Amino acid sequence: MNKKELEAEKELLSKPGDTIVETLEYYKMSQAELAQRMGKTPSKINDIISGKEPITVTTALQLEKVLGIDAQFWLNRETLYREKLSRIVQEQTLDEYKGWLNFQPLRELKKYGYLKSEKADASMIEECLKFYGVASTNQWQSMYVDQYASTNFRKSSAHSAELASMAAWLRIGEIEMQKLTLPAYDKDAFKQALLEIRKLVKDHPENYASQLQQVCHSVGVGVVFTISIPKAPISGAVRWLRGNPLIQLTDRHKSNDHFWFTFYHESSHILLHGKKDVFIEDFEGVSLDNQKEEEADALANKLIFLEDIVPDFTGKITESEVRRVARKVNTHPAMVIGRLQHLGLVSYSFGNSLKIKVSLSDMFNTPN
Repeated sequence: MNKKELEAEKELLSKPGDTIVETLEYYKMSQAELAQRMGKTPSKINDIISGKEPITVTTALQLEKVLGIDAQFWLNRETLYREKLSRIVQEQTLDEYKGWLNFQPLRELKKYGYLKSEKADASMIEECLKFYGVASTNQWQSMYVDQYASTNFRKSSAHSAELASMAAWLRIGEIEMQKLTLPAYDKDAFKQALLEIRKLVKDHPENYASQLQQVCHSVGVGVVFTISIPKAPISGAVRWLRGNPLIQLTDRHKSNDHFWFTFYHESSHILLHGKKDVFIEDFEGVSLDNQKEEEADALANKLIFLEDIVPDFTGKITESEVRRVARKVNTHPAMVIGRLQHLGLVSYSFGNSLKIKVSLSDMFNTPN
C-alpha cells in the first residue's frame, strides 16, 4: 500500500469507542451520563471513545457494569484495534526501515534459516526485528552497535553493512547460548578443563568440537559455533550473558592451529578480565584494548606450551624438527607451525601440510 492508502485504512479502522457510541445510542445515554455512571470525567470518556486513551482492565470492568457488555469483549476489542493500528503505523514507516533492512546480511540469515520471508517488505522487517529480539531499529542500534563498535566506525554510513553483519553474528551467538542449560561458572574447574582440553588440541579427534563443548559446558562456560558472515569476518568473541561466559567461534581460518589458539585466547580473556568486557577478534570496527589482547595472547601461549618453543629448535627449522618439538611440548605440530609463522621465523607457506582443515558446518544448530 502507498502512504495515502495506509492513512485511509487507519482512518477507517474501527475503534472500540465506535462500539461504545453505538451502545450509548441504543440506550439513549449521553457521554456525560456515561462519565457520571463510570466515575470518570467527560474528557476522559471522550479520550477513550476517540482512541487516545486505551481501555484498561479497570475501564473494561466499569463498562461491563454500566453497559452490560462483558469486560473481556472490551479488552479483546482494544487489543485487536491496537494491534491493527500498530501494523499500519509500522507499514507507514516502511521506507525508514527498508534502509536498515538493506544493510542486513539477509542472504546468510535466510540461508541458515533465521529468516523465512523472501521479499524486503513489512513482514521481513518484523521478522528481522524478532530475530534480534528488539522492538525497533533504535533498540537494535543500542543493543548491537553502540556498545560494541568504535565511535568513528559506527558513525560512518560506509560501514553500515559491516556493522549489521557484526550485529547478526553476535545475535546468532546469543540465540545459540539461550538453548544451553549451564551450571554456574566455576573458575577453578575451567582452569582444570583447559589443561584437559590440551589433549584435544594434540590429538584433534574427529569429534573435537562436540567434546570441547561438553567439557566447557560442564564448568559453566558456553561454547557455540556459528557461521562466518562475509562482511563481518570474525574468528571469535567472548562476552558474558546472564551470568555465564560465552565463547563464540567460527571456522573462518579453516585450520586447527587458528581454531585452537582462538579458543585459548578467548578463554584467557575469561580468566584474566572482567565480566563487562567484550572481545571481538578480527573485526576492524571494534576498539581493542591492546594490553588486554597481549595478556590473553601470553596466557594462551602458556596454556598450550608454546611460549618458549624457539630455544627447542637447535638447527634449521624443518618439518621433521617441528614434529620433534611438538612431541616434546605435547601438542599438535600445527600449533608449533602457527606459532613460528606468527613470530615471523618461517613463511606462511611453510609447514601447512601439517595443519588439519577445520570445518564446523556440521555444528551449526540452525533453526528448523
